[in-house]
Amino acid sequence: MIFRVLAALPVSAVSLLLVAPAALAATQEPISGEGTYGAATDRVVTMTGFMVIAFFPLFILSMSLLQWRLEKRKEARKEAAKRLKSAAGDSWQSGW
Repeated sequence: MIFRVLAALPVSAVSLLLVAPAALAATQEPISGEGTYGAATDRVVTMTGFMVIAFFPLFILSMSLLQWRLEKRKEARKEAAKRLKSAAGDSWQSGW
């Protein structure tokens, strides 16, 4: 597996180096900061910044809630296994 990745890495690098001049030589008329979205006006930059500022706290909140829920499930599963073990009456299962 690692051999395939190491073999594919130089091939990918060479192919990207061969394609880069053609991409840079394409006629790009508005080269003054206009991307695929359009002109980068002050409003566009400000709204993008607001979206980034809103994204990270929401992402952290959602991942924290997900982790809390998974930990709660894990603890419930461990408690159920403990109750099942004690209900079976296997006092000799631990060894000496």
